[in-house]
Amino acid sequence: MQDKNFDSLAGKFAKNIYGTPKGEIRAAVLWRDLQAVLAPYGDRKLRILDAGGGFGFFSQKLAALGHEVVLCDISAEMLASAEAQIAANSVPLNIRLVHGPLQALNLTEHGQFDLILCHAVVEWLADAKSALEGLLQLLKPAGLLSLMFFNLDAMRFHALVSGNFDYVRADFKIKKKVRLTPTHPLPVAQVRDWFSEWQLQTQSESGVRVIHDYLKKSLPPEFSQQDLLEMELRYSTEPLYVPLGRYVHFIGQKPQD
Repeated sequence: MQDKNFDSLAGKFAKNIYGTPKGEIRAAVLWRDLQAVLAPYGDRKLRILDAGGGFGFFSQKLAALGHEVVLCDISAEMLASAEAQIAANSVPLNIRLVHGPLQALNLTEHGQFDLILCHAVVEWLADAKSALEGLLQLLKPAGLLSLMFFNLDAMRFHALVSGNFDYVRADFKIKKKVRLTPTHPLPVAQVRDWFSEWQLQTQSESGVRVIHDYLKKSLPPEFSQQDLLEMELRYSTEPLYVPLGRYVHFIGQKPQD
């Protein structure tokens, strides 16, 4: 089974991911988490890899802070969009674009990084664990891995509360999949086990969209998107709600030695 390439869906992907209220929630949760773990570095300029970063939403934000970024993606269309956005930025951004699968990244050519981002990528890979183990080889001792993945547990719960019981009984194999529905969602417990196996010290865990996808169709008149974003941020780190996030964001630190 091949890994997903978004060349044919680049425009739709960018619009669906960041041009919607759910995209605003995703960006806010991830940026809050990243700012928290990067704060101890102060003004130190870091070397950052955005693996499977598409058009580089976070690459551009991090480069704007003065960091050196390598943005890798398998989609030429995504990287073309990234190149155009980088060129149009009001300040120069130190971002190197690498076209190819993240599995092809290597120490000899690309070196090691202080921070590796892998957001909404592994759920499209046929072998997520091996791909992540490859990325860890590129992570410096005491470096940080920021991993966001599509949550199988939340996918199941959403189907249950929607009454799609046959879909659940068939292990999600009978319902026609939307083109942007990930093909290999991961259980939270499995990813926690991987972090333990790799001796990554967890710095933060957040649920991304712990409320949005479960909202009732009929909402009170005073409902607002700003209030929703506030509540998402408030409850995204509550242990009870983290496993309800349609995506889950873990940040782990590699051992010093």
